[in-house]
Amino acid sequence: MLIAVLDLRTTATDRPAALAQLDGERNEIRAMRGNLDFRVYAARDDEEAVAVIHEWADEPSFAAYLSSHAFARSGAVLRPLLTAPPVSRRFHADLLETV
Repeated sequence: MLIAVLDLRTTATDRPAALAQLDGERNEIRAMRGNLDFRVYAARDDEEAVAVIHEWADEPSFAAYLSSHAFARSGAVLRPLLTAPPVSRRFHADLLETV
């Protein structure tokens, strides 16, 4: 499994637009082959922070997402809203259990 954690920074004024863009892509991304989850979070303690957590079955599935129209659309909308470069951390993981 591949887990990607994306941290974005916007102005407080632009954060709702960034969240709306990501929320608008959610269903399409979740329907992609290999997607296990896609969640968008607005930080509770920082009105300029947004986090996205992805879970993918494997690297090829994640790579297909990175070359998808949904990724390109979000990038086109989000890039002008960002106040700092995005930070994406990607992890290989094994599911131990779901309780």
